[in-house]
Amino acid sequence: MHKFFVPKENINGNDAVIDNEDVKHIYRVLRLQVGNKISINNCEGKEYIGEITYIDKKVVNVNLLEENPINNESPIEVYLFQGLPKSTKMDLIVQKNTELGVKEITPILTERVVVKTELKDYKKIDRWNRIALEACKQCKRSLVPQINETIEFDNLLEELRKVDLVVVPYENEEGYGIKKLVKEVDKTHINKVAIVIGPEGGFEEIEILKLKEIGAKIVTLGPRILRTETAGFTCLSLIMYELGDLGGKM
Repeated sequence: MHKFFVPKENINGNDAVIDNEDVKHIYRVLRLQVGNKISINNCEGKEYIGEITYIDKKVVNVNLLEENPINNESPIEVYLFQGLPKSTKMDLIVQKNTELGVKEITPILTERVVVKTELKDYKKIDRWNRIALEACKQCKRSLVPQINETIEFDNLLEELRKVDLVVVPYENEEGYGIKKLVKEVDKTHINKVAIVIGPEGGFEEIEILKLKEIGAKIVTLGPRILRTETAGFTCLSLIMYELGDLGGKM
């Protein structure tokens, strides 16, 4: 069943209205017709099974038949803080981490970030949020992750105090990895996890020291050095496997 995200203001009782770019996708690409069943998400996690009642080139009307209790979100919330990369690498980072279940993504400015940009680059943020939305449709998530404005490193340290566990992959760490980490932590008391990824040039040593001071776990992801766009979703995959829902039920 095809799934569509509809702003809650477009849902009134049992009636939902699709009036965005999905309209063209519905009638031209998917070739759905009146009477076809689809899944509707109100962008806040509530889902419905609906039946299309009207289609034209600008709007699709849907009659909501029943609430769908499905929840495809992880039992833990993972927040990715990503050193701002060059070019369009952030597009891939947003897409893949969304598929894997990240809760929020926040770009960060560290010492070795090459990109010189305004902290509030709304055009890029809007594009990243659209990429996250499209990824959610594909992987049938229940919630769309938020892509936040870029923050400075000092602001990052304050944000990290709000979570239960901070994991920082670092290429110079050798003896301590995710496998050891999950054996040491009390899994029953971890609900929010932050992953902090450096930019292309990695972290400065002073940045790692500051992260250690607030209790961050500095880890290795293995013997091979990963690119910044790969490190985030590799670490997220490991965390979701050990603490979340990746890998399925026993």
